[in-house]
Amino acid sequence: MDSTVRSGTEALWAVLGGNPALVDRVEYGGPAGLLPARLPVMDLARATVAACGLAAAEHAGAAGPVRVDDGAVATAFVSERHLRVDGRAPVSFAPLSRFWRAADGWVRTHANYPHHKAALLAALGAADSVEAVAEAIGGRTAAGVEAAVYASGGLAVALRTPEAWAAHPQGREVAARPVLSRERLDEAPPRGRTGPPRVLDLTRVIAGPVATRTLALLGADVLRIDPPASPELPDQHADTDVGKRTAALDLDRPSDRRTFEELLDGADVLVTGYRPGALERYGLERPGLVTARLSAWGDYGPWGGRRGFDSLVQVATGIAVTEGSAGEPGALPAQALDHGTGYLLAAAVLRSLTEQERDGGSRLVRLALAQTGHWLAHGLPRYDPGRYVTESEGPLGRLRHAVSPVAYEGGPAGWSRPPGLPGGDAPAWVTA
Repeated sequence: MDSTVRSGTEALWAVLGGNPALVDRVEYGGPAGLLPARLPVMDLARATVAACGLAAAEHAGAAGPVRVDDGAVATAFVSERHLRVDGRAPVSFAPLSRFWRAADGWVRTHANYPHHKAALLAALGAADSVEAVAEAIGGRTAAGVEAAVYASGGLAVALRTPEAWAAHPQGREVAARPVLSRERLDEAPPRGRTGPPRVLDLTRVIAGPVATRTLALLGADVLRIDPPASPELPDQHADTDVGKRTAALDLDRPSDRRTFEELLDGADVLVTGYRPGALERYGLERPGLVTARLSAWGDYGPWGGRRGFDSLVQVATGIAVTEGSAGEPGALPAQALDHGTGYLLAAAVLRSLTEQERDGGSRLVRLALAQTGHWLAHGLPRYDPGRYVTESEGPLGRLRHAVSPVAYEGGPAGWSRPPGLPGGDAPAWVTA
């Protein structure tokens, strides 16, 4: 693999605070050309999985190579599409979760959960049908739909260009931050744990559950908690809760709250994926705990308290414009912001556990789908044809042309002469 493939892993491993020498242990392979897109989606996928593999090997004390197979990576990034439940394909997006034409552009909604669907219909004053929602949105501006639906507790985002997102207050906040942040909060002593790490999972949908699914694979005891009145969607559960145990607790019920606090007292890791601020009242801090906070937009800026999903982040940040064509928005070939953030979150937890076990301290890591999206669009090296062209002067003038792909150590750096005038050379061999 070339330096472009390796550089993404190096960048993430540096942000994670890992020993740079360990990157040499990663071995890349597998079929090429997977997850094709205008943005470097496969590079994002490969780098996040490689960083997670490095963090896992480091935490386990494994000394061998870390193998990253593009086929396995690409398949895992669309794991929900490969899921079958007794032969049945899963439900991906509900009928009202889609792009809609507004009066002045496009809007994308997310209405997979019943409460989000109800909020969407209430905000629009529409009946529960595609036709009714299309008519309601078609008569409004995209920004007006976004504002009204969010105000009602629903989820809708107006399509923005990359330039519009870069100028947006939240876009500027995202661009000013690294792909993830890591903090040591105090001087708590090392935990001295003897068994596998205990992970309390308070996440939903894809990114957080992918992270905790991965931690379960690597030996952690993962317990996922959901509110009884709002269980996870069945197909999401089947895909992302493998390896875990799941339970239902209502944290506003005193008996369930006491149970939860006992679980938190015994946890080594807490992973949260709810809207920033939604869980603050429950007092989640514990000495020596590794906490990983996941959000859609980041816990800062004017959108810091908003809910969101991968599909909506793609729309707001301009990714849907970049991947679109003929004036219509597009999408990445996978929910790559979700999956990539999930593997990166697992890597951050593993690195934090490694550091906590050695040096102590409560640890906090924060990730956001929008930050991963910014790294995809701006942080990863991309193919630049300018690196592979050159210029020369000759009888035809100044030419700009591609360099030859044939090269070897000690071989020619380029052609010995430019093209001449057609037919302008003598019909004879060059003599020494």
